Amino acid sequence: MDKEFVVNDVHQTCHIIVVGAGIGGLTLALGLAKQGHQVRIFEQTKTLSEVGAGLQLSANSMKVMRSLGIDNALKTHHFAPQNACIRDYRSGRYYLKSALGKTAQTRYGAPYWHVHRADLHSILVQQCYANGVEIELNHRVMGYRNTKQNVTVLLEGKTEQADLLIGADGIHSKVRELMLGIEAPFFTGQVAWRGTVRADDIKHINVKPDATVWAGPNQHLVTYYLRGGELVNFVAVEERAEWLQESWRTEGNVNELQQKFAGWHPEVTEVLAACDKTFLWALNGRPTLTRWSDQRVVLLGDACHPMLPFMAQGASMAIEDAYVLAQLLTKYHYSDAYQKYEALRKPRTTQIQQMSRDNASLYHMHGGLAGQLKLNALSLVSRYAKGIVDSKLDQVYGYDVTSLPL
Repeated sequence: MDKEFVVNDVHQTCHIIVVGAGIGGLTLALGLAKQGHQVRIFEQTKTLSEVGAGLQLSANSMKVMRSLGIDNALKTHHFAPQNACIRDYRSGRYYLKSALGKTAQTRYGAPYWHVHRADLHSILVQQCYANGVEIELNHRVMGYRNTKQNVTVLLEGKTEQADLLIGADGIHSKVRELMLGIEAPFFTGQVAWRGTVRADDIKHINVKPDATVWAGPNQHLVTYYLRGGELVNFVAVEERAEWLQESWRTEGNVNELQQKFAGWHPEVTEVLAACDKTFLWALNGRPTLTRWSDQRVVLLGDACHPMLPFMAQGASMAIEDAYVLAQLLTKYHYSDAYQKYEALRKPRTTQIQQMSRDNASLYHMHGGLAGQLKLNALSLVSRYAKGIVDSKLDQVYGYDVTSLPL
């Protein structure tokens, strides 16, 4: 199995195991399969499904979707927001209104779409199967062992061998734990309520066709449309001192959610009034990892750089990771590919992590009056010095991994 990835410019097929069938793992598997590699995914759940609701695919991730040839499949499921907005939680005043839609597509060379996680997940699964990827469910990784010839992966009930092992198994990554030791993720002091409501049930409030952040004291809420406007997705974040649930995700109490945001703008309260089911997540994080790889094993996505949702870039960063790693593993021996991958991706993901943390403070008006003044200053900047706002967004949305000289 110890094949070079490039020998005299002749591509060699390698056997690669990916742990985790989430967005990042599936994107990686598809990218590797399209390059001719033999890929198997091991997923610990018993069914192929995606927990969650909406996600935002900005231009930087849509360029990867386009390169993989699945943008057309997504087109029938997407919603294209017209603006990215920050509004006051009570008055509805706009602190920021930045054009998306055709304006962003022209500026960044790709669209900005909202999609349901389940739709993207289903399309990726179908494309993986169509390109020869094997997906095995109900398989939990228990250990691995590197040798000179291969990596042996210990699963419950059996062992497998491969040339490489890639851990795309999320913030609670078992592969990361095996590589770097047991270390529980830390609670950030914030929890997120998530759900969707039917747009037909709230026609009377005319939710704007935007990606809107409603900023309030120690809380914020995001609303946007999915599936061509059929659904309105919401993510409601509040600060808490602790998280006592054993599960990282639990079904939430709708009445409690509605009470938490009582008195907010009608576009918020009416969306929540139409909600009949919600899930509650703890927003966890990890310190910066000392390394992302161990000989033939490497990490991807939330397994190595979990993202707070305040830049809407968690899925996009995993998608970018997947493209870069698939390309590098096709051009270089794995040891060089892993080194280049971490050197390229770590600064990028660290930057987005910091921007997300900064936004949490902004959205939650930290500092009382000082927090309100920051939002007022943002309003002035967006109105009279728009180039400053555009420059910040350009760093995120204008980044194009498909054109990097890898």
